[in-house]
Amino acid sequence: MPELPEVEVTRRSFAPAIVGAQVMAVRVGKPLRWPLGCAPAILIGRVVQSVRRRGKYLLLDLDQGLLLLHLGMSGSLRFATELPPPGLHDHFDLQTTHGVLRLHDPRRFGAVVYASSAQDPVVCKLLGHLGMEPLSSDFSLEAFGQGLRASRSSIKQVLLAGKVVVGVGNIYASEALFMAGILPTVAARDLTPKRVGLLHQAIQQVLAQAVASGGSTLRDFASADGQSGHFQQQAHVYGREGAPCHTCATPVRMVRQAQRSSYYCPRCQHE
Repeated sequence: MPELPEVEVTRRSFAPAIVGAQVMAVRVGKPLRWPLGCAPAILIGRVVQSVRRRGKYLLLDLDQGLLLLHLGMSGSLRFATELPPPGLHDHFDLQTTHGVLRLHDPRRFGAVVYASSAQDPVVCKLLGHLGMEPLSSDFSLEAFGQGLRASRSSIKQVLLAGKVVVGVGNIYASEALFMAGILPTVAARDLTPKRVGLLHQAIQQVLAQAVASGGSTLRDFASADGQSGHFQQQAHVYGREGAPCHTCATPVRMVRQAQRSSYYCPRCQHE
């Protein structure tokens, strides 16, 4: 599943090229997770003013309204001046004066949703519950600590839930917990202030490193200009069950939490 770094990498790969473009045509393929929410013809003539990200959503601000895009489990975007005819899994094309933005999504859990404004109820429904942005100045250590202390769940589950901090997916949660020396099964409320501070810093560092590395390509992720990610090659614990820890050579272990795999070093992660 594309996580925050992959979505941010995708945004950066096409945002400068599409800003200022006017929509010329819209093609809608098979139904996605949610309906578009408007007749496609309504979008023709609109101008793209900016491309933002909120959590794992991309927001295309138009001169009238906005589009919210989610990549779901298997989605990816391509943007180019010319693209081949749409294939079986190409479910949305936004043809503009600068090129074509295409959503490719084999499993169709992604979505493209139109909203009339940032105050539209659909925007509040999709974005209103999201936690703090970890790569912004709004990621407060104090608020992060308060959110952890209020939860009875394990720290790994709290990170994945996205209500305290958004976008720390499975790969990056495992890596951040390793960097902070925290076991994934520890209750979030039991972390010491020191460990909370280390985790706050580790989340920022891991996600920034992932963005700089183009995200993670475990199966078929590529940015909108076709580039694969390389962060998975730098992982300390994720996907390395039985392999020696890069720090202490202890075999990395895996435990299942809420049907997700958590990787950790039993020696380096001791709280």
